[in-house]
Amino acid sequence: MKINITKTHKSRINETDFENLGFGEVFGDHMFSMEYKNGEWTSPQIVPFGKIDILPSLCSLHYGQVVFEGLKAFYTKKGINIFRPEKYHERLNKSCSRLCIPEIDYETFIEGLEELLKLDRDWVPRKKGYSLYIRPFIFATDNFLGVKISKTYRFMIITSPVGAYYKEGFNPIRLMTSGKYARAVKGGLGAAKTPANYAASLLPAEEAKKEGFSQVLWLDGIEKKYIEESGAMNAFFLIDNELVTPSLESSILEGVTRNTVINLAREWGVDVRERKISIDEVLSASDEGRLKEVFGTGTAAVISPVGEIRHNDTLITINGGKTGAFSQRLFNEITGIHYGEKDDKFGWCHWIK
Repeated sequence: MKINITKTHKSRINETDFENLGFGEVFGDHMFSMEYKNGEWTSPQIVPFGKIDILPSLCSLHYGQVVFEGLKAFYTKKGINIFRPEKYHERLNKSCSRLCIPEIDYETFIEGLEELLKLDRDWVPRKKGYSLYIRPFIFATDNFLGVKISKTYRFMIITSPVGAYYKEGFNPIRLMTSGKYARAVKGGLGAAKTPANYAASLLPAEEAKKEGFSQVLWLDGIEKKYIEESGAMNAFFLIDNELVTPSLESSILEGVTRNTVINLAREWGVDVRERKISIDEVLSASDEGRLKEVFGTGTAAVISPVGEIRHNDTLITINGGKTGAFSQRLFNEITGIHYGEKDDKFGWCHWIK
């Protein structure tokens, strides 16, 4: 694939405080873009990061035919490590299929990503705990008002140097269930990474924050009893010596970090169960002293220990409100692989020298 590259005349990198990065607030110098028309992806290019021209009639603004991904690159002594890009590409295509968007082959995806990172490699933060967040996304580009599938699309990749996702950093967060709302239902869009899922979570998350909680612990949309996700993360529960995570349904996003945790835990000999788990089971396990740890997993935060959960009028504290040993071990192992400090036994690292 020949990528047409137009370099920026003036880098903004010297205007960026790499010692005090937030999350997704500043962006790299360049962006990758390509178009889908006449039945094929064409015209790949890398251009300076900036505005794009659209009309108010852009169909994706009105009907939400959009998918996106989020992965990370890390600066190491060996080079730049893009963590598990093939899994993120796989999930992107699953989302495309659900939203009637044409898929992108892996060679095109990884070549565009590699060339963008080679050009903007100085934007990968050197400080441990920081990374370059990568946002690939696809949106429909036909202009019409009417519910139908677009015939044209644009695929783009932008990057952002980031610090910790949660202001708490790697410290326990507080969760509450939300009886009034549902994030997704079976047969809906819950398993696709599309803006509608995140729009649905905004109001419940704001209400949780007003009550002093970090995020919502989502329950299923039908019976309002089975745990699905933790905010924008997958959820894990260490009960006795069993690590439980909700089994994947069409209402749950298949997290790449979730998969990473399952593989590591099984490698360590932990009994991992992917099954339904109700909020009542979690509360009972807490009452009986069998609930050892709870944590969320996601690309942005990696591992987020949970210190408290509130369900209706019941509030439980997990592990004395402190980060558990197993959560800490997982965080250390995964971030160690990220930064090239631990062996990559599973072949998860994609290196750019």
